[in-house]
Amino acid sequence: MSFDPYEFDRGYASSQGDTLGQYTAKTFLWMVLGLLVTFGVAVGGWVTGMAGHIIIMYPIVPLAALIATLVISVVMVRRLEKMAVGTAIALFVTFSALFGFTMSIYFYRYSLEILAFSFLLTAVYFGALAAYGYLTKRDLSGIRPILFSGLIFLIVFGLLSMFIPALDMFDRVVCLIGIAIFLGYTAYDTQKIRAFYSYYSASPEMLAKASIFSALQLYLDFINLFLYLLRFLGNKRR
Repeated sequence: MSFDPYEFDRGYASSQGDTLGQYTAKTFLWMVLGLLVTFGVAVGGWVTGMAGHIIIMYPIVPLAALIATLVISVVMVRRLEKMAVGTAIALFVTFSALFGFTMSIYFYRYSLEILAFSFLLTAVYFGALAAYGYLTKRDLSGIRPILFSGLIFLIVFGLLSMFIPALDMFDRVVCLIGIAIFLGYTAYDTQKIRAFYSYYSASPEMLAKASIFSALQLYLDFINLFLYLLRFLGNKRR
């Protein structure tokens, strides 16, 4: 979406009758639905062995699924204001399902114990920062440049590490940076829910789509936080 919601006054009365609390609850419910779809697909692919079979027989599929999720996320960001609510929901659920296939790979790399512990730790950290972002009176828009710079660093480091194996020695440090960045994004994106609510409160359709968009942002914060915690805690299967 091309605007900065922090530039607008934060109102708390929706013409649709939803309070800010109700709107926020709906947004987090969409996020939880996305996570349930993702982990449901991941567990199903691992339990049935289908994910492993596809990875072995068609190694290009994981890359194709990852590219598809990137395309969907870009489409949602660029076209959200013009697409129908049903389309936004369908794209979000499709995104969650495709990422679930990518997530199934981690069930072959890590033990169930470390996966479960990482998920629990992610839920605790995410919940704490989401609560902070929602309740704090401090404007968190000032940390956005720092978070974005950190995100660029993570992307660049990830690309370089594919070609420079020696960078692996810094992996744990990078994981800590990633954890800090997505904890920050969790608080920042949670606070943005208020701004979206204020900006779109006069339009029922846009308010519904903004809820899906915010859910996608929070979903990505949770997933990335989980993956960096998982990498940091380690215990890979051999």
